[in-house]
Amino acid sequence: MMIHTELHAAGIDDERLRESYRYCRRLNAQHGRTYFLATRLLAPPQRPAVHALYGFARYADDILDDLDSTATIAEREARLDTLSAKFFSGTADPSEPVLPAVLHTARTYRIPLDLFDDFLTSMRMDLTVTDYPDRAALNHYMRGSAEVIGLQMLPILGTVVPTAEAEPFAEALGRAFQLTNFLRDIDEDLDRNRVYLPADELAAFGVDRDLLTWCHRSRRTDARVRQALAAQHDTTREVYREARKGIALLAPPSRPCVATAFTLYSEILDRIEALDFEVFSQRATVGNGRRVQVFAGGLVRARRARKYGAA
Repeated sequence: MMIHTELHAAGIDDERLRESYRYCRRLNAQHGRTYFLATRLLAPPQRPAVHALYGFARYADDILDDLDSTATIAEREARLDTLSAKFFSGTADPSEPVLPAVLHTARTYRIPLDLFDDFLTSMRMDLTVTDYPDRAALNHYMRGSAEVIGLQMLPILGTVVPTAEAEPFAEALGRAFQLTNFLRDIDEDLDRNRVYLPADELAAFGVDRDLLTWCHRSRRTDARVRQALAAQHDTTREVYREARKGIALLAPPSRPCVATAFTLYSEILDRIEALDFEVFSQRATVGNGRRVQVFAGGLVRARRARKYGAA
């Protein structure tokens, strides 16, 4: 019932378009629990567009990372190229269920198409790139895989300053979230033969891929790896500190959503540290009780912002 209210509030009446938005929402609810929870704090007309952006990103990512698929690299690349061609030609092909919604969102909010091009470029990198020699190389990847997601969101969230002033902080927030994922998911990423940490920064602590692989297989965190991950943790904290400044630049009704996502993702980082970086034997998560507590506080602020225009 909730999704029908959201779609109606957003003025989305075409049934094929509604089904695409519903599909994107299901992807968000299933795979992006923290992100989806935060979207509940947005005004109903905003939510379908955010779900569409998430759905498109997740759909493309699944083409590359579905471990249950027997598709070859060439087949995955062809599949991604097909999705890209249909997107940029504006073909809302129902065989690609995310396309009608994301194309409609991009048009409605005038989201620059080059942001989607940058995203798909980084997705293609995942087909062949398995390591990043330094921070510059990793940042190049994150430009498309994380920063542009923040930029795509800005027209939906709205700002109280010219958009260009908010953009660096939106980029930083996307980068902070992804760096958190890289630390949390290092074990899972090794299953895909990928390491999303700068090799030169790891090497400063005597860590290389072979040692990470040993940790992965033994389910233990070597002392050298622990030190290296602690340094990556500190670097990520700095990115969060920069990103936080951008929340006040958003339209007041959107701030509780972003602040909630900020809090919950940064607490994943806290949890990684609390586990003493034992990320090869357990997954760092924020408990449901804490998630509900943060959401409840955000809900109060969201309702106040919608009523009085301040968060």
